[in-house]
Amino acid sequence: MKSEKKSFLEHPAIQSVIASLLCILIGLLIGFFVLLFINPSEAGRAMLSILKNFLYFPRPAVAIEYLGSTLVKTAPLLMCTLAILFAYKVGLFNIGAAGQYTVGAGMALYCAIAFKMPWYICILAAVIGGGLLGAIAGALKAYLNVNEVIAGIMLNWISLYSVNTLLTGVKESSTTYTLALRTNAPAGLIPHLGLSLLFSGNKYVTIAIPLSILFAVLVWVVMEKTKLGYELKATGLNINAAKYAGMKEKQNLILTMAISGGIAGLGAAFLYLSGIEQWSCAQTSVPAMGFNGIAAAFLGGLHPIGCIFSAFFIQHITSGGSYVDKMVYSSQISDLISAIIIYFCGFVLFFKQCMNKALAKKKGGSKS
Repeated sequence: MKSEKKSFLEHPAIQSVIASLLCILIGLLIGFFVLLFINPSEAGRAMLSILKNFLYFPRPAVAIEYLGSTLVKTAPLLMCTLAILFAYKVGLFNIGAAGQYTVGAGMALYCAIAFKMPWYICILAAVIGGGLLGAIAGALKAYLNVNEVIAGIMLNWISLYSVNTLLTGVKESSTTYTLALRTNAPAGLIPHLGLSLLFSGNKYVTIAIPLSILFAVLVWVVMEKTKLGYELKATGLNINAAKYAGMKEKQNLILTMAISGGIAGLGAAFLYLSGIEQWSCAQTSVPAMGFNGIAAAFLGGLHPIGCIFSAFFIQHITSGGSYVDKMVYSSQISDLISAIIIYFCGFVLFFKQCMNKALAKKKGGSKS
């Protein structure tokens, strides 16, 4: 008996693309209504500024330079997205990625500024720091059955204030920001190897951008093509079945969270070791990268390759929000519009489920 050929809309990849586009359009529409409510005459221009981002600048050289800055911030967001995705594939929701990202930033900057270590050692320190924090949440889940969401949220705040305390020793005397790497620890800067020349000499563009894309491919290979990926996913699908099959289910949970945390920590190193930002030791909230990674993971259809594009889109509109006219709208309006769009990015799975139900109903009706 021949199996029925799937229609175009039944393919998971096509459904993910359609669902993602729907989420983006709805988010943009709601955001536009908010702008209309605040100031109808400037709403169109404000939304256009968000969507244009680096294209806001008419000169091509300047636009390309600011495209480079968007890509610099896309790399860490992509890593946080991959961290969320990796854990989710194993049935874990790593909301602690923000804390792991924070620890990664703290370890990378402290090693670079305090000990003058080279960039690759600083990156390794960030991965180890994020991985250890993730492993703690994994161990609490594996041995004490503490929900990883609760453990992650608590560890986020512990991480933030611990890193603030640590980096106070390497901050500028007159501000709350850490010392600039370019003038105080140039060895800690990730090299650009000529990539900056492609973006009008943007000095913040580094090899972190192509490395983040390579990591996305690596995550896909590990999860889909290796024995380790199979065992981790099997543990997430049914921990009792995995135990019965002889898999080390507790170790797999800890390993998953450690890898996820290490990826998030690596993302922080990619950002702060580029020199584009300095850490403020007076921060009272964890960086948004870890939380934006959740939206980017779902917008990308929970596929590592799809997450490359979703991470770029979310960073694109986040950066574009800074070009909204602050004389017309408050300085927080760009964050509000970006947050609305990002919020609707979390409905990808919901729309895919609705599409599958509609297709199944249509197929059932046609058979009868």
